[in-house]
Amino acid sequence: MRKFLVVLDDSRECLNAMRFAAMRAAHTGGGVTVLSVIPPDEFNHWIGVAEVMREEARERIHAHFEVFAKWMRDKQGVEPELAIREGDPVAEIIEHVQSDPEIGVLVLGAGTDKKGPGPLVTQLTRNSGSLPIPITIVPGDLSKEKLEAIT
Repeated sequence: MRKFLVVLDDSRECLNAMRFAAMRAAHTGGGVTVLSVIPPDEFNHWIGVAEVMREEARERIHAHFEVFAKWMRDKQGVEPELAIREGDPVAEIIEHVQSDPEIGVLVLGAGTDKKGPGPLVTQLTRNSGSLPIPITIVPGDLSKEKLEAIT
C-alpha cells in the first residue's frame, strides 16, 4: 500500500498538509504516516531534566496526533500511524522516507508569511533530487473546500 508521509509540527500549515494527505489516502486507497521529529536542542539540560522533557514532548505529540487521527478515522476512513524520531528534522525525515519502502509521497505544508514557505519546505526542496519519492507542497492558506476539490 502506498503511504503519504506528513510531518506533524507546531506550524499552522501542518493542518492543511494533514488534510491533504488524509483526503488523498482516502481517495486512492492509501495510508498515512504522521511523522513528528523532536529536535535535539530541546534536551540540552542535565540528564534527569532532559528525560522528563523528552517524555513531555512525546506526550504532547501523542495528544496532537490523536486529534488528527480521530478526524482521519471519522471523516476520511483512514487509520494513520505515528512515527516519532529525535534529531535534525530534515535528516530524520529523509531517513524515515528511506527506511519505509511503502511511503510514496512526502506531504509538506507551506507557510504563508513573507519569510517564505518555512524551513522544512526550503531545505527539503533543496534535497528533492536525491529523495526516492516526490514531495507535495500544500499551500497553508488553501481553503478546506479547495482541498476537497483537488484531492
